[in-house]
Amino acid sequence: MSHKTTSLELYLIRHGATEWSENGRHTGTTDLSITELGKKQAELLKNRLQKEKFSKVFCSPLKRALETCKICGYNPTINHDLVEWNYGQYEGLTSEQICEKNPGWNLFTQGAPGGESPEQIAGRAHHFLHQVHSLEGKVAIFSSAHFLRVFATQWLGMPYTLGRALFLSPGSISILGYERLDRVIICWNDIAHLSIT
Repeated sequence: MSHKTTSLELYLIRHGATEWSENGRHTGTTDLSITELGKKQAELLKNRLQKEKFSKVFCSPLKRALETCKICGYNPTINHDLVEWNYGQYEGLTSEQICEKNPGWNLFTQGAPGGESPEQIAGRAHHFLHQVHSLEGKVAIFSSAHFLRVFATQWLGMPYTLGRALFLSPGSISILGYERLDRVIICWNDIAHLSIT
């Protein structure tokens, strides 16, 4: 894939906490709002992002991402590619509950029955990459953890299974960009702004 510039920096912003993220339940297409903790995280994100000048802001249409984005003060472009992984039959279950049914299960290698396969989510991530790779400046992307982890692998040109090694916390910021002509991770899972009391 060619690119016109190396000035592009993509800020991957995971939404604030939801009830299910707080108790470890997989939240795909279930449209939950952020909790009071999530709202506090979003306010701290806002303070952290105030100094940044974004040329474009994209957001998943799901409430948890959109509420986080709005608290941060942005009027985003909604993009349906940014919706979280569809967990199908595993929606709302914890990893422990899933592994009771399917020992050794890993989302990034097996996907979810009745939901999306790893190939499908990687395809969606790659489709979104085609839409943003030629933009310039700093671009904010508000979405959910598993989608953003797969998107990062597509930015790097790596197998989507690498996403299993890229942990993301609620309210975190990660930055993808360039070193010369190489696509790199500049920063990953920055939550320093959340430690402010």
